[in-house]
Amino acid sequence: MAKFWNFVFFQLGWFACILGAANQQVLLAVLLTLAYIAFHIWYLDEPWQSLHLLSRALVYGFVADSLLVQLGYLNFQDSWPTGHLSPVWMWVLWVLVATTINGSLSWLRGRPILGAILGGICGPMSYEAGIRMGAGSWGSGGQTVGLILVGVVWALAIPLFFYWDRTPIEHGLAGNP
Repeated sequence: MAKFWNFVFFQLGWFACILGAANQQVLLAVLLTLAYIAFHIWYLDEPWQSLHLLSRALVYGFVADSLLVQLGYLNFQDSWPTGHLSPVWMWVLWVLVATTINGSLSWLRGRPILGAILGGICGPMSYEAGIRMGAGSWGSGGQTVGLILVGVVWALAIPLFFYWDRTPIEHGLAGNP
């Protein structure tokens, strides 16, 4: 049942952030999605391990999307804090995706090729849906190249997130002796 609710809250967070960005009203969407992420972390048996994954997913997504913005393949609505990087609502969405690794996407564990294929297909579909809903646009590089690049980013992301999830954290990070 927890996997079902993880899927539902992922979808709600995604729609909230996309619609918030499309209407330049992201603050409430971001805060509510962060509240779910905080609950997700609190609910887990090993919150430090989850924070390890979520923080790495945040950095990966920030760098990947910001690079696509800099290369001219993506433009985002409500681009706070700056139009030169990915916006904060996208940062939250990357972390939200990472919450599905041990939830609704856990069935992909041990199947990196399938994860890469699904990431390479579903990632671009998600971006295209968000763009069609008004949360952004394809940049001067064009839709086709943009979709391909987003596909590569996500084909790498899903197996990488599973790898990071099983990589133990350093004792010092968790505050353990």
